[in-house]
Amino acid sequence: MIAQGVQVTGRCSACGGTTTCDVGQFFDRGVLRWGTEGRCANCLNAWCEQDSGPVTPENIRQALLQAHGPARLRLSGDLPNLVPLLQALRSARELSLGEARAQAAELAATGLIGTLVEMEILAVHLRRRAITVTVEPSA
Repeated sequence: MIAQGVQVTGRCSACGGTTTCDVGQFFDRGVLRWGTEGRCANCLNAWCEQDSGPVTPENIRQALLQAHGPARLRLSGDLPNLVPLLQALRSARELSLGEARAQAAELAATGLIGTLVEMEILAVHLRRRAITVTVEPSA
C-alpha cells in the first residue's frame, strides 16, 4: 500500500470551534482511495468520509501538496513506444486519447507532477507495460 496523509485544522460549521481533520490518499489493491475524518474540539460535530476513483477531490490533493510538496514522475530511459504509454495513461487516469497524448508529451518533456500517491500509481501502470520511470520530489 502507498499512502500519504496530513492533519489540518479548520472552523466548525456547527459551533465555530476548532476542528481537526485527518485527510489522506492511498493506493490499495489497485484502487486509488481517499478519505477525511475529523471532529470538533468544542462540540459533538464529527465526520468520516471515504471514496475511491481515478481523481481525488481537490481539497484533499491541495492539503497533501501543501504539506508534503509535489512529486514528479519522469521517464528513466529512452522515449518508449507511444502505444503502451498512451494505454497506461488512459487506463490509470481514465483519459481521452487527446488528454493521454498531452500527458505523454508532458511526461517526455519535463515529467508529470502530482501527489506522491498519484505519481506512484501512474508509475505502477507504466511499469506493467515495461516503461521505465522514476518518482522523485519535485524541486
